[in-house]
Amino acid sequence: METTRHFVATVYAVSDGAVALHEHDKLEMWLPAGGHLDRDELPHEAALRETEEELGMRVDLVAPQEAITSETVHSIPQPQHFLVEDINVHENGAVGHQHIDFIFYGAAPSQDIQPGPGEQPADDWTWFTSADLRARSDEIPADVVEIGQRAIEAVDSS
Repeated sequence: METTRHFVATVYAVSDGAVALHEHDKLEMWLPAGGHLDRDELPHEAALRETEEELGMRVDLVAPQEAITSETVHSIPQPQHFLVEDINVHENGAVGHQHIDFIFYGAAPSQDIQPGPGEQPADDWTWFTSADLRARSDEIPADVVEIGQRAIEAVDSS
């Protein structure tokens, strides 16, 4: 069986010491804003677009960017993490689909979520502090808890 892979971008949006997560309709788990890269998008562009669509706000990415340039190259914001995520795992253990995920942290201007048309409603989103993430670690994936805590720390210290 061949494994299909898609590139996605995710943003852990942080405001006032908390990160925004929602219960994803299709995947049935708590996740931050994010989605598939369009064919012509760079990872950081997709991250910003997805955040605007899902949260209704533009975040400032907390992302290192090197100063390497020439006539033919320029640096782009770097993700904080780069993960391979198993999305469709069959009963025999074979992985049918994976996401190659560019994970960014973003400083959100407020906790006022206003999703765009066709997105999950604002009531589906919750702002979690580090303590909230720890307290609900039995229902939030371990990687989301860990990265959420790191994002809060990074944004709060930037």
